[in-house]
Amino acid sequence: MYIVKFKYVKILLYRNTALRKYRFKVVKELNKDESEEANPPTLQRLFKDSAIAKLIDFLTLYRDFDYSKVEISRNSGVSWKTMYRLWPLLEKYNLIVKTRQVGRATLYKLNTDNPIASALHDLTLQISVFDAEKIAKEELNNQKETVEVAVAPPT
Repeated sequence: MYIVKFKYVKILLYRNTALRKYRFKVVKELNKDESEEANPPTLQRLFKDSAIAKLIDFLTLYRDFDYSKVEISRNSGVSWKTMYRLWPLLEKYNLIVKTRQVGRATLYKLNTDNPIASALHDLTLQISVFDAEKIAKEELNNQKETVEVAVAPPT
């Protein structure tokens, strides 16, 4: 059983062993702030509001799942036209791979065998670790200040 947090929905994913299929149930709908808190856009923090950073951030965050171009555009927050303008760049560096065809929709996901994609994934992890350490240090400093104030004798 897995809990997966998508852009605006938290989903419970479980495997039905009798049918040998995966089933899912929407656990909670998230608003935009909760979504960004659950899945922080790491590359966007480094490259600001770059559309390519949004696309790569979404693809690296959800690298195990495949999406259509429409879903990638919608979930990454990049307009349809911009995504189609940047799509050849992703194909040029072999960052995406076509996984399957469902009806008329072609599904894609991050090419995890590509060294550039794995380096981008490592970069997102390093950015997350850096930010987590920074937040932890700030919280430790706040706790020390709170302890110092509580221990000080009344005058």
